[in-house]
Amino acid sequence: MNKGELVDAVAEKASVTKKQADAVLTAALESIIEAVSSGDKVTLVGFGSFESRKREAREGRNPKTGAKMNIPATKVPAFSAGKLFREKVSPAAEAE
Repeated sequence: MNKGELVDAVAEKASVTKKQADAVLTAALESIIEAVSSGDKVTLVGFGSFESRKREAREGRNPKTGAKMNIPATKVPAFSAGKLFREKVSPAAEAE
């Protein structure tokens, strides 16, 4: 599902126009991006949480030449699925 299909689904479920659904979805995504990029954690109960995680510096290899190279430390966005989301995706795994 791409953003356009998601907008269509939201518009249908919420009984709003596609333009309104697109505006709300875009605003929500921008707000999450801004919060996570400023170091905040965004938690949507039942869905999951978005946060920034630090990735330590490490040694890697150039795939073309095989030469060693240093990869600097960086921050990366991360998503952790909530319990309800995990159960909906894989109901059998939670039952075990």
